[in-house]
Amino acid sequence: MKLVIFDVDGTLVDSQNFIVEAQTRAFTALGLVPPPRETMLSIVGLSLVRAFEVLVPGGPAEELAAGYRAAWQEMRLDPTFGDRLYPGACETVETLAQRKDARLGIATGKSQKGVQHLFDEQGWHHLFASVQTSDLHPSKPDPAMILAALAQTGTAPQDAVIVGDTEFDMAMGRAAGVRRIGVTWGYHPTARLIEGGAEHLVDDFTQLTRLLEQNFFQD
Repeated sequence: MKLVIFDVDGTLVDSQNFIVEAQTRAFTALGLVPPPRETMLSIVGLSLVRAFEVLVPGGPAEELAAGYRAAWQEMRLDPTFGDRLYPGACETVETLAQRKDARLGIATGKSQKGVQHLFDEQGWHHLFASVQTSDLHPSKPDPAMILAALAQTGTAPQDAVIVGDTEFDMAMGRAAGVRRIGVTWGYHPTARLIEGGAEHLVDDFTQLTRLLEQNFFQD
């Protein structure tokens, strides 16, 4: 049995507009100037407080995180900011979930509430054997989320793979001893994915499916 662990933001969900808007509201509420868009997206994958610690060293990270959560609560009611899946994401998840030799997992900087909202939208509650979130574990690249997923599913590291769009995902996977696939459509450039420890890079979900079939499930 193989375990395919997905990151969420930047991998399954194109949430950049949501993330930028929520950060902008959080900074503005405290009378601070928001960072450039590229800088905001560079920290996607980290847990919320850690992300703001990186964005504003020595700044009010806890207060900014609280402002982000408040903005999230408001924005989730606005259909303009609904979770938008990348092309092919839904089909890939549902196809993998039907395999008898595969289990699916989530390892994300989102909160449990954020993941449950996504699952509610997509009807995915029954598809994932393990869901590890930022409010249960240390921030990526700490391997705690993947180690918990391995323990929960009884999977050996060599039989698991992390699919993510940031160097934090790749470094987390490397620290946990699992295989690592970087997706190029997310928020970190390929150089950062490689630096983080990506073993393979894919440009779309068709390539991802082919790579998993040829280099993961066949082992």
